[in-house]
Amino acid sequence: MPLAEIGLLLNADAEQFAAALADVERQLTERIEELTARRDTLHRLADGDRALLPDRAVALLERMPGLGFPADEVAATREGWVLAKALVPEGFDDYLAHVEHALEDPQYVALIQRGAEAAAWEPDDPRIAELATAMADHYLANPAHLKIVTGLQARTEAATRYKMIAHHGEEQGSTAARMVALVETKLRSAGVRIPRPDSH
Repeated sequence: MPLAEIGLLLNADAEQFAAALADVERQLTERIEELTARRDTLHRLADGDRALLPDRAVALLERMPGLGFPADEVAATREGWVLAKALVPEGFDDYLAHVEHALEDPQYVALIQRGAEAAAWEPDDPRIAELATAMADHYLANPAHLKIVTGLQARTEAATRYKMIAHHGEEQGSTAARMVALVETKLRSAGVRIPRPDSH
């Protein structure tokens, strides 16, 4: 408290004294909250992931290595999520909820891990078509997991934004590009609405 006000407090009655203390406590609480927010902002700036992604997303990324995902797959996921959050921010939290749910399913985790391993295969490897079929079948059998594929694009009619998110970091003709294209084709043939590569 300012020194000038302390003298007034010493001469105050019990009711005025209690009111003055309550006011000081309120000011201190506001100051603590402000300093805490500043500290959290500094921590986010010091941590590249936290500066770009919400805590929920960062927690999922930190969990992925423990589930057996290689570092390059975690890095690619991070890049995709940063892009998704920037392009479709209103749907990103729901998307993360679908991912959290799916990561509780060992079958889904195994399929995604196999997809990460497939990046080292040749684009014409016959195992790619088999894995794409297994992935599409899993999504169709698990509508909650299918929302990982359809959830973000359902938030926007812009096929361009969907394609930027779903196909980020892919080289044309690569194994990853072929895998995604096959899964999308199989889902479309089952009636799932997914923008086509040549749509705008």
